[in-house]
Amino acid sequence: MTVHTSAHASALPKVPTVLRWFASGMLVLALGAALTSHAGHHGHMDDIVDTAVAAGQFETLVAAVQAAGLVETLKGEGPFTVFAPTDEAFANLPAGTVESLLEPENIDQLRAVLTYHVVAGKVMAADVVELDSATTVQGSDVTISTMGGAVMIDHANVVQADIETSNGVIHVIDAVILPN
Repeated sequence: MTVHTSAHASALPKVPTVLRWFASGMLVLALGAALTSHAGHHGHMDDIVDTAVAAGQFETLVAAVQAAGLVETLKGEGPFTVFAPTDEAFANLPAGTVESLLEPENIDQLRAVLTYHVVAGKVMAADVVELDSATTVQGSDVTISTMGGAVMIDHANVVQADIETSNGVIHVIDAVILPN
């Protein structure tokens, strides 16, 4: 996928845009936390977005989902299987990668990366170990492998599986996976 930039856009300072995305992400997190807290008091299972917000380890992912305009989709009926990279996984990307993806001119690339982490349907860990690949919402296949009881999605380790939500399941991964 090609990142399109213009000379004018690259001359602009990057920090204000990053701060705007950070601030909007924090607003989503605050609103999501409030909704999660309210829903939890009524014995209701949260959706993928609210579950990710409540976990506290997916702030970058939630901010990226919001920036890409995918919040309503992932709050929809589903079901979805999300391979969710932690904040630490995003921090391990090369310097500037997250900031670049969050630039408005790169929204298509951001959406491609995020939808590469989503499979249509609810695929639980017991099902995942029987597969060698799965087609993502982005359209490409992720490779699934197991070794010694550990499951890998492309090059990422599944570090926590089967976090059930009202509209699917989250499997926590330790790296951001990228489509070819």
